[in-house]
Amino acid sequence: MPTSRARISLIESIKILPSMKLPLSLLICITAVFFAYNPSIKDSLVTLIDKKFPILQLLAKTEAIVPQTTTLNLEQPAPIVLPVTDMAVPRAIRQVFLAIEQAEGAGARVRRSIGTAKLRNFSPFLMLDHFTIGKGAGFPDHPHRGQETITYLLSGGVDHEDFAGNKGTIGPGDLQFMTAGRGIMHAEMPHENEDGSPNVGMQLWVDLPQKLKMCEPRYRDLRASEIPIAKPDDDRVTVKVISGQSHGVDSVRDLAYTPVWILDISIKPGGKISQPLPQGWNAFAYTLAGETVFGSSDSTRVVKEFHNVQFDQAGDFVELSVPDNADSESRIFLVAGQPLDQKVVQYGPFVLNTQEEVYQAMLDYQTASNGFERTRGWQSEIGKRMAF
Repeated sequence: MPTSRARISLIESIKILPSMKLPLSLLICITAVFFAYNPSIKDSLVTLIDKKFPILQLLAKTEAIVPQTTTLNLEQPAPIVLPVTDMAVPRAIRQVFLAIEQAEGAGARVRRSIGTAKLRNFSPFLMLDHFTIGKGAGFPDHPHRGQETITYLLSGGVDHEDFAGNKGTIGPGDLQFMTAGRGIMHAEMPHENEDGSPNVGMQLWVDLPQKLKMCEPRYRDLRASEIPIAKPDDDRVTVKVISGQSHGVDSVRDLAYTPVWILDISIKPGGKISQPLPQGWNAFAYTLAGETVFGSSDSTRVVKEFHNVQFDQAGDFVELSVPDNADSESRIFLVAGQPLDQKVVQYGPFVLNTQEEVYQAMLDYQTASNGFERTRGWQSEIGKRMAF
């Protein structure tokens, strides 16, 4: 324990923090260290903090806002999905834009199309990355709270490991659904493929309903061999029904707490599909390969690869096709999700509903508490192979 003189020195040091122009994250780290060194200074700190810095006031009173573990009630009403008839209304396109490639993680490259200035917090979707990870790159140990991540591997292999001892590998066509809930620390690292090819996939972040933000973390894997397939239009269209429904084929099970449909659609030249979507849900398509025609004969839009197509919420279905004279087939990642009527406050991997909850998550992570207890002293084995 520090002496009385040391305790006064700590308080005097904290007293000058508000006058220092430091980044918010650094303020949190400094304050968390002070608290860890001597928790008894919290009472004295309350009267010393400038009211212009509510984050520090919040940290001084953490006992009053300790998050509680959520009890789950996962029953969801079935979405309303109308068949494509003469009375059905096609969804209009709201916008189309290119996903610009950028650096992410440690040496990875991503094309991010949700979670940018073009399309931010398209409820329930928080982020969509089309990632490419080569040798020596990856996503070493990092935390999450308050969201679900869905990773769909297109080629290669990715290992994952978390602070609870969970380990595994997903290969081409496999998916992993991770619920961060109240807190998780994990790593995602690619394989080093013998032919030197990169590991390519999609990662979608989905918001959790407010009542499930503090649920226990969990993993669910879906193997490529488990995914049912629909083949409409005389087999010129192939639909991998990851979640949801397509042309009489249902997905095997619900894997996310927030209701989402995920369809991986391949269309050969001359192929066409009219895909119903749940009424009132937000929906988008990401073009993985080739050129796809969106819309009917009255209103069409040709979209090249690596673009995000955001649809209006109104309407019953979307129509996709590839002309007879096309050079190759197209591939589309079509996703729909039930919007959440809640505010989104995000700071990096922490996604909550208020600023105070985000501040609390940052403090909990820094002090290894309230869901992050197992971060203390933990380091993943797969993260150690990162080349620095």
